[in-house]
Amino acid sequence: MLFTIAGSSCSGKTTAARACADLDHLIVHDFDEIGVPSTADTRWRQRGTETWLRRVLDYQDRGLDVLLTGQSPLGEVLASPSAIHLDGIAACLLDVADDVRWRRLEHRDPGRWDRDAKRSFIGWARWHRGHAADPGHQPEALTTGAWEQMEWGRWNAWTSGDPRWAVTVVDTTGQSVEHTTATLRRWVGDARAESASGRLALGRGWIKI
Repeated sequence: MLFTIAGSSCSGKTTAARACADLDHLIVHDFDEIGVPSTADTRWRQRGTETWLRRVLDYQDRGLDVLLTGQSPLGEVLASPSAIHLDGIAACLLDVADDVRWRRLEHRDPGRWDRDAKRSFIGWARWHRGHAADPGHQPEALTTGAWEQMEWGRWNAWTSGDPRWAVTVVDTTGQSVEHTTATLRRWVGDARAESASGRLALGRGWIKI
């Protein structure tokens, strides 16, 4: 099973996810472990998502779940060729208020990002919020310049009321790492329980529902 935690930079994804690494039968990875080239773009990210899903399937064969943090939103995961072979998918958006993200960017990488770059991070975060709530929110952000093997038809006719479009949003604004970690651990536990009972929104066979 895949637990995917997406969000724009400086949401606190990596720190909180690492604190979940002691959960039974759960492997934690960050998308950027495969290396990020200077030419990274939408197409590269989508190909990288497929690379990760194939690794998740290897873990799945060994009876292990994977918690993967990165920039890939739910629509990108579902459109990846290997997504239909997963036993289950649970999606989370880890978010933070725009002003907090701006300050974190300045603190984490002093002098690295100019104002336009930081505005781009903020814009990407706002897009993620819209996408988490509604699959019809500006899909061109994913489909323009996309990798040709992506299967957008799996979900691009869904509406915001479709039960399969299930993204848990965790806002870290004003929250301690411990609080965020506890929230994620509950999310993992709840999704596993839903999967075991056959109630997981994106359980095996979701594309046929």
